[in-house]
Amino acid sequence: MKHRPMRRLVFSLIGVAALCVVVFSVVTDYMQDRGAQAIRYIGESYMSSMSRQVTMHLGATFGLRVDQVSDMVQESRGMTTEQLRASARAREFDYLALYQPDMPPEEALYPILGSRLVPDDMGSLESHMEAGENRIDMGLDQLDGRVILISAPAPEGITVDGKTGAGLVAGVWASYIDHNLQHELDAGMVESWAVVRSDGGLVSRSQGYHMSEGPDFLKWLRGTEGGDEIADQLQQTMASGGEFSFPVATEAGDDSHVYCGPVPASDWYLLLNTSYGPVNDGIAGLGESWKSTAFGGCAVILLTLMMVFAWYIAATRRQLRDLEEAREAAEEASRAKSQFLSNMSHDIRTPLNGIVGMTAIARSNTGDPEVMARCLGKITSSSRHLLGLINDILDMAKIDSGRMTLNMEQVSLREVMQELVAIVQQQVKLKSQSFDVYIDNISVEDVCCDSVRLNQIFLNLLSNAIKFTPDGGNIKVTLYESPSPKGDRYIRSHLQVKDNGVGMSEEFVSHIFESFVREDSARVHKAQGAGVGMAITKHIVDAMGGAIRVKSKVGEGTEVDVILDMEKAAVSESDMHLPNWPMLVVDDDETLCMSAVATLRSLGIHADWATDPGEALEMAKKRRGGREAYRLYLIDWHMPGADGIEVAKKLREISGEDARILLTSAYDKDDMEEAAKDCRIDGEIAKPLFKSTLYYGLLGYMGESQEETQPFGEEPEEDGSLEGRRVIIAEDNDLNWEIAEELLSELGMELVRAENGRICVEMFENSQPGEYDGILMDLRMPEMTGYEASAAIRALPRPDAGTVAIIAMSADAFPEDVQRCLDCGMNAHSAKPIDVKAVTMLLERYMPARKR
Repeated sequence: MKHRPMRRLVFSLIGVAALCVVVFSVVTDYMQDRGAQAIRYIGESYMSSMSRQVTMHLGATFGLRVDQVSDMVQESRGMTTEQLRASARAREFDYLALYQPDMPPEEALYPILGSRLVPDDMGSLESHMEAGENRIDMGLDQLDGRVILISAPAPEGITVDGKTGAGLVAGVWASYIDHNLQHELDAGMVESWAVVRSDGGLVSRSQGYHMSEGPDFLKWLRGTEGGDEIADQLQQTMASGGEFSFPVATEAGDDSHVYCGPVPASDWYLLLNTSYGPVNDGIAGLGESWKSTAFGGCAVILLTLMMVFAWYIAATRRQLRDLEEAREAAEEASRAKSQFLSNMSHDIRTPLNGIVGMTAIARSNTGDPEVMARCLGKITSSSRHLLGLINDILDMAKIDSGRMTLNMEQVSLREVMQELVAIVQQQVKLKSQSFDVYIDNISVEDVCCDSVRLNQIFLNLLSNAIKFTPDGGNIKVTLYESPSPKGDRYIRSHLQVKDNGVGMSEEFVSHIFESFVREDSARVHKAQGAGVGMAITKHIVDAMGGAIRVKSKVGEGTEVDVILDMEKAAVSESDMHLPNWPMLVVDDDETLCMSAVATLRSLGIHADWATDPGEALEMAKKRRGGREAYRLYLIDWHMPGADGIEVAKKLREISGEDARILLTSAYDKDDMEEAAKDCRIDGEIAKPLFKSTLYYGLLGYMGESQEETQPFGEEPEEDGSLEGRRVIIAEDNDLNWEIAEELLSELGMELVRAENGRICVEMFENSQPGEYDGILMDLRMPEMTGYEASAAIRALPRPDAGTVAIIAMSADAFPEDVQRCLDCGMNAHSAKPIDVKAVTMLLERYMPARKR
């Protein structure tokens, strides 16, 4: 009896062991089978996806080739035969022929580049040419080499060497497919490939292709086990132009996966063969591993059965620990995801946070004007930054959709540079940066281009330089010109922006023109931006037919060069000539001195220069009292180790009151005037120093001006041209009307609201001639849009219908929106949010002068 429990225990152990063996065997076989199915399914999905990508790559390549031939058809009307041949070589075509439908088949393709070509199926080529369709087919050259033929029709005909044809046929070697798929073949993504027609006929194949040795793939497929059904499905798929994949056994008995996809502009299909060998080997190895693990587990269980409870407790504890680690890992992953999303939206949320926060502070301090002013200033700054981000993103959307257009107009490079300097002066001043502008050899100041896009290029580059250059750094802007390869009607302008900022790594420079890309470095984390400025700049430069180059080194700075060929504007410039007065230019920068002196001498002035203030004083002393005494001085305001104003004082003591002393600087004019008070300085000329800038700046100090010289630091009185002017604001949105009324009424204008375009037309039509001086027109309004209202007003039979100033004031601010406004009769366009200075300038410019 006392052994019965032992026997029962023995029998129980034997029974448990047998049950374990049976259960483990069944489970192992089942899991091996299901695992094999899962792995094969995953393998098929992977190989199908991979093959689809390869097919899409080849299809895109052929699609590009077809587009290139179509482009040559469009370009050929203005080309000579040699130019057409050069265009084909530039596109890396091996052959080019003119299709002549009226010639015999063997002479139908007149060779332009390479030997004569003979298509495999001339009838197919003729039918597609007659139908006006692009086509890809195979053919032979004179040496019976296989050639891929890419044809594009020319509905209006083409003439080459006196021969008239109906289209162009370009050719590349048949090995072109192999070259395009070589990367996939080398990487093992594709084992072999073949191109077949929809009827199963073999067009071309790789050397390693061993699926079918005969010329008919469908016939070979039907001869394999179960191949009839697959062949029928494949034929139906080819007929519908779809995709199809299927497993098949090769003649060597290996399992393979075949993917079939269409090739554009042809009846070809690309077959990609991927072997199942690695997958089968993996399944077999995994099965053996599972079996070994299962039986090893049985042995371990039998040996450790007496310790099952202790092991169970330990295992439970390990599982709890693993669960805790898994929970922590999941939380960490969640935090990482949140951080990623936060980083993505950081640049947009930052200005929004500033707006909301400053608004709350302002509400809490309504009785403190100083706090209110500071909050409003920061709200304005954050709003402008947010608007800039939105504009950049919208610009990128325009560019990505291919809808960016250029509006050509006459532009003054001098005005562009002056506006640019005025815009960035405050930013440069806040960071105490050294900012120099060099104008060298600019003979043509007026050109034809898109002024908005040109300003955008310049401002993007300069903003980046300021943003990524530390406080006290140096920024140099250089503008010079050279002859354009386009001819005498054009001028090539070079813009260079150079700084000694944080710089960029070589790796990042190669990606700088990609959208939403910023260097992940602690050096630039504090710099705000969406990472699209350089991408937009590159697209604009490309659209203008120019080039842009970036050189940078970490810790040393960045240099960006932009080259643009722009048409010279047809303007009549006055003959710029000044008296031959002795003049001295004092600036610490030798390049600027040489450029300024060269320009002054071209104006007729006898100019010298000095980079050292001490040298300038010695030069002035040597000429003092003689006929060669300097009568004009142009002094840089900020020079290392010397203040331009102090130098001016000393020169005044040397030269007396007869000499004219002028300051020049790229910094804010108001700051210069404040610093120059009571220093007996005659005036200032703001950089950049264009020829016209120097001419008109000096004219008033040399006795040839028709007006009296304006004393330095004094501005002419404003004429108050907007005071009492009556202006209609066509605005359907109540909030926008309230904002416009509040901002513009401070200018002294009498504002009247029209709730939509129809009411605006009626108000103007029912008014007395001259009653309204201007109209600020929203574009999107009910009943009648701003475009329609403007056209209707211009068409009214009244004397002021054609002269009243109509200015668009809308959030539709793309260049094509601006152009549409001008086409509808508006004078100008100002984008929302309302820029009071811009609206004021436009009203003063376009409102008819009031009779006094």
